[in-house]
Amino acid sequence: MATLTKESELGKVTITKESDLFKAIKEEQDTIEIEGDLAKKVVRIKVIGKVAWAVALGAMGLIIALFLVLTVSGAAAPSIGLVMVIGALALLVPAAVTLGGGPAFASAILIALAGGEIGVLNSLRKYKITEQSKTKCALVRK
Repeated sequence: MATLTKESELGKVTITKESDLFKAIKEEQDTIEIEGDLAKKVVRIKVIGKVAWAVALGAMGLIIALFLVLTVSGAAAPSIGLVMVIGALALLVPAAVTLGGGPAFASAILIALAGGEIGVLNSLRKYKITEQSKTKCALVRK
């Protein structure tokens, strides 16, 4: 079980951080309650359409790959890093716009970076929003 903010009942967790959201999705929690600013960001991520989602995932994939290449190899692969930076920048603005702005896009990247994989964002699509307010949302696995 992930170390999450609170655990109120079996299969239900309450979280406030991107890294905890990653853990809850990977553990296939039945119900995830998200509180604070992260709740608004997750709602923005969840409401985008399939085409916009594909654009956003492509850009995030490049950015995460760039991050991993540069942190693992250091200066060993400068030409690969340059190509990836150019590609990521070309997709960065449209991807951020499709996710409803920079904060939601940044949270999506942080969620994926928490575990070093972008697939968790596809898993997020397996949840539906059942409750929503300004400071809280609840996701239930479909």
